[in-house]
Amino acid sequence: MVPPARRVRRTPPEGVRAGLGRPGARPGALSIRRSQRVWLFDLDNTLHDASHAAFGPTNLAMTEYMVEHLSLTHQGASELRQHYWNHYGATLLGLVRHHGVKASHFLEQTHRLPGLEQRLRSSAHDRAALVRLRGRKYILTNAPRAYALRVLNTLGLAACFDGVLSIEDMTVFGHLRPKPDARMFRHVAARLKARLSDCVLVEDTLEHQKAAHGLGMRTVWMQRYLEGRFRGAPWAATNGIANNGRNRREVGVHPCRKPPYVYAKIKSIHTLLTL
Repeated sequence: MVPPARRVRRTPPEGVRAGLGRPGARPGALSIRRSQRVWLFDLDNTLHDASHAAFGPTNLAMTEYMVEHLSLTHQGASELRQHYWNHYGATLLGLVRHHGVKASHFLEQTHRLPGLEQRLRSSAHDRAALVRLRGRKYILTNAPRAYALRVLNTLGLAACFDGVLSIEDMTVFGHLRPKPDARMFRHVAARLKARLSDCVLVEDTLEHQKAAHGLGMRTVWMQRYLEGRFRGAPWAATNGIANNGRNRREVGVHPCRKPPYVYAKIKSIHTLLTL
């Protein structure tokens, strides 16, 4: 058995609350032994720059799918796609619930993404940090499995994880329940034979972290790939000028401060070694 980490008094990295213990725990106190932690890593914009590699082509493919199968105009399909994503957290949910779209067909058609491998990029230091990170490590993504494995294999990260939990694994009692559905988080913890309090969700999306925190999970906010984006979409600056992605912002800049349900905000996977 790996002994508990020694309690060392040190100044935590910027944006990091000391320790992943329960709220109110004294600085440096860890209520979860490092070897007992179950790390749940998002994939897109957490382990790689999906805004650069995948989001644009995926959104276009989804819009074209809706044009073809729902007989919508391109503008109408684009607006409906964004509406379902804002309302449900996943465009697929709206299509399944309101249009009877078959999930497997939609996912296969919209995630072919030719040339994806050439666009993928990540931090060269992430793999070494993931190897050193104690505890069980899983991918937890709303993306389809084939896409997730394609990304992980190309980046050389697949061997760093104990498993991949994709949207195909997020069916609860016959209904699709992707992030941020609390029922899915409970289902995942039970499947992994882990206590919710032993799980740490590493994400770029705040809505997912809020739901996980409400169940007792720990949450870490990855900001490296946000580049001034909120929920994956350009946000309007206070002067009314939107950041459309062409003007790159300083990495980690975000329109709101760290919410109370976020235990740490990071810009590097390596920072997880210090929590």
